[in-house]
Amino acid sequence: MKVGLRPMALTGTFLMALGGLQMQPVMAQDIAVERPMADAPYWDASLPVEERVADLMARMTLEEKLAQMISTWTNKAEVQDAEDMNRFDAEAASERYPDGIGFFTRPSDQVGPGSPRENTPRSIEESIAYVNELQRWAREETRLGIPVMPHEESLHGLAAFDATSFPQAIGLASTWNPDLVREINDYIASEVRARGVFQVLSPVVDVARDPRWGRIEETFGEDPFLVGEMGVAAVEGLQGVGTDPRLGEGQVMATLKHMTGHGQPESGTNVGPAQISERTLREIFFPPFEEVVERTAIASVMASYNEIDGIPSHSNIWLLEDILRDEWGFDGAVVSDYFAIEEMVSRHNIAADIPAAAVYAMDAGVDIDFPDGASYRNLQQLLDAGEITVQQIDTAVERILTMKFNAGLFEQPFVTDMAPALASNGPEGVALARRAAEQSLILLQNDGTLPLAMPDGGADRPTIAVIGPNADVARLGGYYGIPRETITPLEGIRAIVGDRADIVHAEGVRITEDDDWWVDEVTLADPAANRRMIAETVEAARDADTIILFVGDTEQTSREGWGDDHLGDRTSLDLVGEQNELVEALAALDKPMVTVLINGRPPSYLGVVEHSNAILEAWYAGEQQGNAIADALFGNVNPGGRLPVTVARNAGQLPMVYNRKPTALRGYLFDSNQPLFPFGYGLTYTTFEHAAPVLSANTIAPGEGVTVRATVTNTGQRDGDEVVQVYLRDVVSSVTRPVQELVGFERVSVPAGETVTVDIPIRPRSFALWNRDMEREVEPGEFTIMVGPNSADVQEVTLTVAE
Repeated sequence: MKVGLRPMALTGTFLMALGGLQMQPVMAQDIAVERPMADAPYWDASLPVEERVADLMARMTLEEKLAQMISTWTNKAEVQDAEDMNRFDAEAASERYPDGIGFFTRPSDQVGPGSPRENTPRSIEESIAYVNELQRWAREETRLGIPVMPHEESLHGLAAFDATSFPQAIGLASTWNPDLVREINDYIASEVRARGVFQVLSPVVDVARDPRWGRIEETFGEDPFLVGEMGVAAVEGLQGVGTDPRLGEGQVMATLKHMTGHGQPESGTNVGPAQISERTLREIFFPPFEEVVERTAIASVMASYNEIDGIPSHSNIWLLEDILRDEWGFDGAVVSDYFAIEEMVSRHNIAADIPAAAVYAMDAGVDIDFPDGASYRNLQQLLDAGEITVQQIDTAVERILTMKFNAGLFEQPFVTDMAPALASNGPEGVALARRAAEQSLILLQNDGTLPLAMPDGGADRPTIAVIGPNADVARLGGYYGIPRETITPLEGIRAIVGDRADIVHAEGVRITEDDDWWVDEVTLADPAANRRMIAETVEAARDADTIILFVGDTEQTSREGWGDDHLGDRTSLDLVGEQNELVEALAALDKPMVTVLINGRPPSYLGVVEHSNAILEAWYAGEQQGNAIADALFGNVNPGGRLPVTVARNAGQLPMVYNRKPTALRGYLFDSNQPLFPFGYGLTYTTFEHAAPVLSANTIAPGEGVTVRATVTNTGQRDGDEVVQVYLRDVVSSVTRPVQELVGFERVSVPAGETVTVDIPIRPRSFALWNRDMEREVEPGEFTIMVGPNSADVQEVTLTVAE
């Protein structure tokens, strides 16, 4: 059963919770909540949204309109009780925001940005009470009663207390399962909406093409088709399937981010310039955004921090107006990334002051200033000075009000039943998180060591050494919430093995002194202390029969670098600190060694590949990672994930992507031009045989698609999942084209000894290119269609597009 709001009239129960204590529901008639101008047409839900917006706009003062374009976060203390930060202060809010406020940033946190280890998030009860009081104030204490749109982060689960934590986005991409991503985001939406929040800042559909970039973990990988399919699925889960913009029960407004070029910054550093041509933007970076805009009812799009060709995205009229709105037909709201308008002053140096930056953003069509409205609080003076127009303001506010009407906020902004929220992260969420973790795991290497045999519990008990800095911690990755319980890999292994084996555990090395994603300074652990730990660990593992080693990242060594004092990008792709020394020391024991990677960036770990009998890539696999990993190690789960990125051998190969142009990566002196692992790669505990692909037609006309029939036989002894991947290459074209482009895929479960046939359509647009006049065109000629289990191992068939 989905966790979500039950549709209830305002005369139902109305919850109050004070001081973090759960109180009994209080009847609504005991708490009068009246609508101002109750007979005004904008309250009439039977009218078209356009009419309701027009009626409300006609009643609004300029000040009330400007108030809709801002939010509050770092300054939220101004509207909270000085002695109790968990209590919204309506009187203070009326003094600070007499004309209301459009948005509210992260109501789950108490004082704005900061680590939840110090800035304790509100409990479910406290959050609901806070949001309800916020909405009561907006309804009763502002002239028109316009509700507030609260938003939260939910990249891989609601970033709040007692919320389900799923695998990080790069792990979800590794499932190659859009249906699962849709289901997960539907569940996330239910947990968010149950707390009275109507908007989330996800999904991320940046195409990530530089593994030095710390935010690569937040993405669905390097390929525009895969990213687009996962992005569409995520939005459908959050908002609902289809193009109806009205939210259903338990749904929330999604925010597509970041528009665009963010995923290939210069030097791999966050917010760096995107030195990307228009052709590459259209071929690689635009498609996921375009797919989501065309196929869903996406409510809002977030502009990116970076510049393109000297123009920061928040001032880029071509990007946000000409492409997003005019070319693609997007009619929702454009929101700023946090503090990004001000950064046109402090970082990009294109505006002399914040008011001047606000003019740039308004001219580019940025409707909402997150997280605090620091720039758009200057709009009144800019209007008085003639630097912006009333029409610009009206256009932005119409979009904002349209979002709110479509969200159902005017009908029911309140949480009327706390039970669904209190059920968050319950058995259904835990089971879904575990299934997601299982499907995200990628078997990168195996000489037959995996799966490990389950000990029989006899007298000759084996010893298993569970080693490493990531063995006894459940790393969740950036933008994490705080689930009710997490399972570490060590706990998962102990649970599955029980007393049938002796488990020896040692940390081996420490990666960083701290692992808090929010903390600015990152200090690597002391090398001398680590080497002493390595020596002790070798002795502890000396008599083990098998070593299971957990290495990779912490949330500090791969993360968003949002400031000069808060860095997250790296020049090296290899393991940091003394982890490679630990790998070598354990390998010298000559024991079977399985290495499990817990990391946020692609695993360019040559030493691990050299010394490991088997490698399991787990990324940050969410709250249930320990159980999922243990099940995979002992064969209860057959890994079926596939890489959503190409794994380079070293930073000198970058950019290393599978869909390169024909002249790229010709070769190097003294080193290889081949990846460590190709895009789409992953092994299983069984074997598959692919028959030659068959096309539904050998010749098509421009504007037509074709279907590829792929037949897969499981020739092994275990049931398993295969991901059938379809690529194409335009053999001769008027402009250069990639050597391969993913155009279709399907993850299929194939029982041992059985055969499955799948039909995968190639859409007509997949055959198009951007010609020399920068027009989308399908050129007649031959196309090579490639089908296989990854981008490197494919079978080919020729398709002709006729004149």
